Amino acid sequence: MSTTTAYDELQRRHQRLHHLSHLQAIASWDQSAKMPAKGNEARSLALAEMGGLLHQLATAPDLKGLLDAAEGESLSEAQRANLREMRRAWRASNALPQSLVEAKSLAASRCEHAWRTQRPANDWVGHVENLREVVRLAREEARLLAEDTGLARYDALMDQYEPGMRAAEVDRLFGDLRQWLPDLVREVQERQRRETVIVPEGPFPAAAQRALGQDAMRLLGFDFEAGRLDESAHPFCGGVPEDVRMTTRYSVDNFLPSLTGTIHETGHGRYEQKLPREWLGQPLARARSMALHESQSLSFEMQLGAHPAFAGLLAPLVVKHLGAQPAFTAENLNRLMTRVVPGHIRVDADEVSYPAHVILRYEIERALIEGQIEVEDIPALWDAKMMELLGIDTRGNFQDGPMQDVHWGAGLFGYFPCYTLGAMYAAQWFAAMRRALPDLDARIAAGELAPVFDWLDRHIWSQGSRWETPELVRRASGETLNPTYFKAHLQARYLG
Repeated sequence: MSTTTAYDELQRRHQRLHHLSHLQAIASWDQSAKMPAKGNEARSLALAEMGGLLHQLATAPDLKGLLDAAEGESLSEAQRANLREMRRAWRASNALPQSLVEAKSLAASRCEHAWRTQRPANDWVGHVENLREVVRLAREEARLLAEDTGLARYDALMDQYEPGMRAAEVDRLFGDLRQWLPDLVREVQERQRRETVIVPEGPFPAAAQRALGQDAMRLLGFDFEAGRLDESAHPFCGGVPEDVRMTTRYSVDNFLPSLTGTIHETGHGRYEQKLPREWLGQPLARARSMALHESQSLSFEMQLGAHPAFAGLLAPLVVKHLGAQPAFTAENLNRLMTRVVPGHIRVDADEVSYPAHVILRYEIERALIEGQIEVEDIPALWDAKMMELLGIDTRGNFQDGPMQDVHWGAGLFGYFPCYTLGAMYAAQWFAAMRRALPDLDARIAAGELAPVFDWLDRHIWSQGSRWETPELVRRASGETLNPTYFKAHLQARYLG
């Protein structure tokens, strides 16, 4: 007879939640990638209904008793970690009423769908009409989560994506970045002005770019029997570990954004595909946090993808699919991929200026959630911060300004800090790799990428949510998050 009766029942419940979440994830991916436009309202209602059903299951009245009973049962260390994550999920779900969960899902679906046509039209006024409701519901969510946890409202939202991280710590990390990043951008640009860079000659057909992206994914170890690549208005990685759905977008004038974006999403995809299979369906098998997730995408896109030696592996693939031309030598390709040119678009930004985009969004969304500003105030703040941080004039350009990202329209407030936290973690991972593998760079140059993947699998992927973030980071790298590795990485790569 089982001595873990309550725990066994909790596992069964979470397995069911996983199965239903699988359907929700694929329906959500299809909404962004394949669904015809006229299906949006029905799909939005269906997703809201599914969100409500999942909330009912996650807040069943007998769960508290089961959680309490399981605490007294004889559990292994891994089972106790799984129980810890079960309780964390239960508490977050119980803080919100089902009506809010459904309303938030519906408002986000409608806002995101309208955004797809409003953004190309530069229609900020139309976007505001939908965004205002999304923000209202996000503020209500923040209020309820804050009341339940005792956290500040923005901290309560950020905790959903990055457990344990607080705005005070983000302020400290980003405040330091603000001190040295603008000077570094200028210094790197001055250095790069002395370099000769050949601009590729297009056009670059979308079909050829798609084939190139898929070959890059194969080079990086993506399992196409457990995932696929499609196209959407905004690149993302979705689905479930057993069926990862990645998307990118194409421009016939420039193949690099799609290629680097696909490499980025492949980092997300491989993390999902390599989460501990024996725990799939349980909270322990989920990615620990979104900053750690972003550390995987940026390990692929920036640490590895922008590595000078990696360009030697990419160049033959570029020639294979786009044809031979002088711009496609390994050296020139790497210069293109590491060119520091501050621009409007975050997802296309270079590695050095990228954190400025994140700082801007973090400062705006935190003020928005805390009620210091309203939706109508966003453009003026955006224009001022873009000029301050990157020297770029965005006045009147909403589609390349506050409408460029899908996050706010989708209700993802508290997510943006994870991007730059992820860049810091990625730099720390590669510093730890080089200590363990002094010949790592030579092995990458030789086309041996397995040491990178093996290290990430052993220290990050296979661990899932077994450890809370500081402990996972300490076990992987010997210390908790240390932003000095990120600064040292940028200085070494871009200043020599």
